[in-house]
Amino acid sequence: MFALDGVVEGHSQVSPASSRAVFLTDQRDERAPETSLAPGMRLEPVHLHGVDDTSVHLTLPSERGTELVGLGWAEPHQYAEFDTEFMVYGPRDEAELDDVLSVIAESLAFARG
Repeated sequence: MFALDGVVEGHSQVSPASSRAVFLTDQRDERAPETSLAPGMRLEPVHLHGVDDTSVHLTLPSERGTELVGLGWAEPHQYAEFDTEFMVYGPRDEAELDDVLSVIAESLAFARG
């Protein structure tokens, strides 16, 4: 995911030290609090949990996240402040990796507006 255009890797502002945040290179501030996992701080639309986990927390439009929950790909974030925060399960194979990366791209587009 850190190879996607317009992102840089960093330390998550809200998750344990082993988690890696995705920050946008072209947008430091959130356009709305529900587009960030760290409202009021640097825009953090996605973070990856440690290398042994590989699930991601991310923000998505509520309807899209609910759709992914229904498909068994995600669940609502357990500490969500908004109905836009979801946990997407880590991929089990290359095909699922492509699917998860496309959901991450959706999250980045949501954060950008």
